[in-house]
Amino acid sequence: MFVKIKRWLIGRPMKSTEIEEEKLGKFRALAILSSDALSSVAYGTEQILIVLITAGFSALWYSVPISIAVLGLLAILITSYRQTIFAYPSGGGAYIVSKDNLGITPSLIAGGSLLVDYILTVAVSSSAGTDAITSAFPVLHEHRVFIALIMIVFLTIMNLRGVTESASVLAIPIYLFVFAIFVLIISGIINYISGGVQAAAPEFGRAVSNVSLFLLLKAFSSGCSALTGVEAVSNAIPNFKEPAPKNAAATLLMMGLILGSMFMGISMLAYWYGIKPNDKATVISQIAESTFGRGLLYYIIQGVTAIILFLAANTAYSAFPLLAYMLAKDKYMPHMFMVRGDRLGFSNGILFLSILSAVLIIVFRGNTENLIPLYAVGVFIPFTLSQLGMMMRWIRSKPPGWFIKLMINTVGMLTTLSITLIFIVTKFTQVWMIFIFLPFVVIAFFKVQGHYNNTANQLRIDLHKDKPHTKGNTVIIPISGITRVVLNTISYAKTLSENVVAVYIGFDDEAIDKMEKAWETWDPGIRLITLKSSYRSVMGPLKRFIETVEWKKAEEDHITILIPQFITEHWWQYLLHNQTSIMIRAYLIKYKDVIVTTVPYHLRG
Repeated sequence: MFVKIKRWLIGRPMKSTEIEEEKLGKFRALAILSSDALSSVAYGTEQILIVLITAGFSALWYSVPISIAVLGLLAILITSYRQTIFAYPSGGGAYIVSKDNLGITPSLIAGGSLLVDYILTVAVSSSAGTDAITSAFPVLHEHRVFIALIMIVFLTIMNLRGVTESASVLAIPIYLFVFAIFVLIISGIINYISGGVQAAAPEFGRAVSNVSLFLLLKAFSSGCSALTGVEAVSNAIPNFKEPAPKNAAATLLMMGLILGSMFMGISMLAYWYGIKPNDKATVISQIAESTFGRGLLYYIIQGVTAIILFLAANTAYSAFPLLAYMLAKDKYMPHMFMVRGDRLGFSNGILFLSILSAVLIIVFRGNTENLIPLYAVGVFIPFTLSQLGMMMRWIRSKPPGWFIKLMINTVGMLTTLSITLIFIVTKFTQVWMIFIFLPFVVIAFFKVQGHYNNTANQLRIDLHKDKPHTKGNTVIIPISGITRVVLNTISYAKTLSENVVAVYIGFDDEAIDKMEKAWETWDPGIRLITLKSSYRSVMGPLKRFIETVEWKKAEEDHITILIPQFITEHWWQYLLHNQTSIMIRAYLIKYKDVIVTTVPYHLRG
């Protein structure tokens, strides 16, 4: 039944040779990899206004120059990440660039930051999408956690179905959002030019006495949250059709142009319309209502905005599994993240991302606004390390035109480093956790690698010296009575060794005498050893007996414990029987010189 449900949800298994069919063209890739960046249009301007409104309504005009500064930073990032794509066509983004040019620890800081950022992306995006829905339908506010979790389940299933299929489905609402926002911007501009705007905008250029440099920097850093997700294309180059680097670079450029146009358009409309932050209505909701009223177009824009905010999480579903794969390949994460699922995606990475983001939503009860600064710092640290890594690459290799490339990355590094420091200084109370959590993640990476290296050292053999050597085999069969299960186990044991003993543990003398007489009558051809347990424990006497045999026989014999176990036809029947065999196996498996094997006997009906 489970298999049928799985097939219905995620589809048929795909052959490994079908991997090329899962590659993305530019327009599908733009939809699936840019959803995070494009969705930031819905809250980037709002984050700027939330900071500025603390200085009063007249300070909101500063949002325009701040938006232009954010736009300039976007241009720097797009240009520098295009260089990264062509320099590292295998993908990996900040992690690979840092590992190649800066060393292991900086690369793990970059990789760990991005992994945490992708988890936060899913949590924040799902919550932001829920906010858009509850802005239009306030009655749903009490169910925001449930709505967010439903969307995570939906995205999980879509991504488990494979990259191509999820891109085909998700491209429609993403392009619909882009179209709707451009309709809103164009209509809003026409409305403003024609004098249809009744709200008074704050006077542009007027000095506001209580606006400090600190406040402007805080507003700028808040607006930079609109740049999260820009790095996703450079991480996911392996998902592109050939020529992958060229297609990835073109996709990144398209994303930058669309994002910059929409972000600046919304910022200008917010200023012209005199929009103020409102707990019950988002900035886009207020602009749409001022432009179209609460009619059909308003609800369409709110609907597609909610959808894009939900689908922003899909960027993380594309990038997180690939980055986890690369870290696992280098032995910094569990090897399970290297395994492709039935639909050729890295299923374990997808499921792990979903579970952790769902936990965040439940813990914060769907109110993840306080996570946005942490979310932004998590991506600007890799931005900075990536730019610094590219600077080191150009200095060392000096390819043709290297100095111009160096200057681009230098400007990018200094800018993103400044933004990171601004975030830390202006929002320390919200981002201090990263200074505890990120070192913990890096230490965990080193611990995982240490385990894998230690395991490899212990398992490695010398092909010229290490040869198998023959030992005897002492087989021990714990029994609770004389049954066909025991008969089946003894029959198998005799094929392994001539030195086979059965061990019976009785709780009183009467039970032991009865077993010894029955065994003598049956005479299966192996010796029976009976042990008495005064405290009705099977494990205590069995453990002492095995330790005695192990001490005597370990040098000359293998010691094998064969555990008889019957298997019921139906799962519920299994619950009706004592599971002593499972407990024995779980207890004995820790003995390093003892082989523990279960011998099944299948019941009918």
